[in-house]
Amino acid sequence: MTERASGETDLIKLYSQRILALTTEMPLTERLAAPDATVRRRAPLCGSTVTVDVTLDEGRVTGYGQDVKACALGQAAAAIVGGAVIGRDHEELVQARDQLRAMLAQDGPVPEAPFEGFEVLRPAREYRNRHASILLAIEAVTQAVEEAEAQRSAAG
Repeated sequence: MTERASGETDLIKLYSQRILALTTEMPLTERLAAPDATVRRRAPLCGSTVTVDVTLDEGRVTGYGQDVKACALGQAAAAIVGGAVIGRDHEELVQARDQLRAMLAQDGPVPEAPFEGFEVLRPAREYRNRHASILLAIEAVTQAVEEAEAQRSAAG
């Protein structure tokens, strides 16, 4: 097998049926009418973008909307975030973000529940140029919750 054919086989494995299924099952794709915070993140290398809206009650995410323009890996990650984000607080989101980063960059363990779905993206750890897209949604929601909390503190 040539080096190119081997690389293409690896890429096909990376875009597994489960990853592709996640891209069609993305929850919470409607933007919120009155969010407490909105954050837009972009991965400069590939141009993927994610915009998220959040509402909070007592520090927990009660509403979430996302607009995702990303590759299949970024879409799959956003689907996992969308399926787990409601009810989470800032600390839980930071933990999930940090665990996902470690899983990708250092072959760390899969993030803890309810973010264990990120396991499907473990094969992407060897494709560093895809990491930024995978991290977009979790980084955006973590930042949005932080901003919403800061605004509430300043107002209150």
